[in-house]
Amino acid sequence: MTMTRRLTLFFITTLAAVLTVFSAALYLLADRHLTNQLDDQLGAATRTLASAAEIEPDGVEWEPASRPLTLATGPFGDQLYWAVTTEGGQVIDHSPQPGVEEFLAEANAGFQSGHRNPRRFNHAGRAWQVARVRLTREFSPTAALRPGRHRELILTVVVPLDPVHGTLRVLAVTLVVLTVTVLGVALVAARYVCQRALAPVVQMAEAARLMRTADLTERLPTPNTADELDNLGRAFNGLLDRLGEAFERERRFAGEASHQLRTPLTAVIGQLEVALRREREPEEYRRVLGSVLTQAGRLRRVVEGLLFLARSESDAGFPNLERVDLVEWLPGRLVAWAEHARVGDLVFEKDQVGATHAAIHPDLFGELLDALLDNAMKYSEPGTPVTIRTGREPKGVWVEVADHGCGVTADELPQLFRPFFRSEAARKRGVPGTGLGLAVAARIAGAMGGSIDAESESGQGSRFRVHLPATESDDAASEVVVSSSVRSTGPLQRAQ
Repeated sequence: MTMTRRLTLFFITTLAAVLTVFSAALYLLADRHLTNQLDDQLGAATRTLASAAEIEPDGVEWEPASRPLTLATGPFGDQLYWAVTTEGGQVIDHSPQPGVEEFLAEANAGFQSGHRNPRRFNHAGRAWQVARVRLTREFSPTAALRPGRHRELILTVVVPLDPVHGTLRVLAVTLVVLTVTVLGVALVAARYVCQRALAPVVQMAEAARLMRTADLTERLPTPNTADELDNLGRAFNGLLDRLGEAFERERRFAGEASHQLRTPLTAVIGQLEVALRREREPEEYRRVLGSVLTQAGRLRRVVEGLLFLARSESDAGFPNLERVDLVEWLPGRLVAWAEHARVGDLVFEKDQVGATHAAIHPDLFGELLDALLDNAMKYSEPGTPVTIRTGREPKGVWVEVADHGCGVTADELPQLFRPFFRSEAARKRGVPGTGLGLAVAARIAGAMGGSIDAESESGQGSRFRVHLPATESDDAASEVVVSSSVRSTGPLQRAQ
């Protein structure tokens, strides 16, 4: 069953239940109102008849001549039957309709026989309602009655129930017709509204079925109604945008990776083929092997970078993190650069007094630092300082590497951490590289719960700052410290 049918069925069922309860309540209220109206008319008629009787100490006297009867006319006044009888059943007066004595005798029989509902009876195929009043005077049973006086008079008034039943039948038919009409109109309207409301879902489902994996630019149509369905369409299109970007990155990554792998392999194979064409001097072989070793080293770095970047997010975390003081750890790590030609350009600074603890994987964080330092060395001139700083911030600690090199433009800055990206200035300078170092550094920082941001200006240099979360036992985040910037006296010596 479609959602349109389920919603329509639920709506119609609920509306039918409400209309049924309403109609039943209205019918019962109308029945009660009409019955009360009939009772009021009977009561008024009996009081009028009672006013024509005189209760004296020596009996009850019926005096219609001296007390004219003025029965109130109402909805049923033209069909009102009445009679006045004695305790022995003798009729002494009655309404002018023919055959009223026999008719009212049948009405009184219900009271005398103990009928379950003596106020109503059937006669000649019609339902009637009776009101009965006794007028009595208590005195000695042996006392003689004067002529025209009676021990008891019984006043009986009868009206037909046909007008009440007819009115109720008209009301019942009207309620049924109205209920059926309302349900019919509601059924058509509910189906139309449900189809219109769910039309965007149908359109989105059809568009999703027609999407092809070869074209990731297609998107679901959105109704632009600012409701839940519009929000669903926009959220799904956002997911498609992210998936499209991910597929495009993977496609570009695969193309660039194949290029980066093919270039050193081609160079290695070409040099080996040239070297094997004829006998050569040992020095020539050493030169070729040295070139092959260089290309193999480049190939190894590319493969290692690709393998690291290809790891899934669930495998990217490092459970064996160590809590270290970066102020103590960084100078020891910089010793590994002691044999580098620009070791004299390395400057270590700390921006805060006290320890800066962070949970890191020492070996991989060392690779991250080496990637940032290597990037700074390659794209800055010899003799210009490459500064390493560390400090605390409200949510953790940071490590920064800054240089005074060629920098990148504002348009290129967002792409710095994309695999195989190399700036225009780097390509013009002819600096060798694969474009994987910063991408690997960003992945390592993310795996340790941190991040990297960059600031750069073309021709002025770049600054890369690694943010790491604070450790549980490090309360430095809430401390207020005095900042100091002290330049080390030696290239690898801690600032004191």
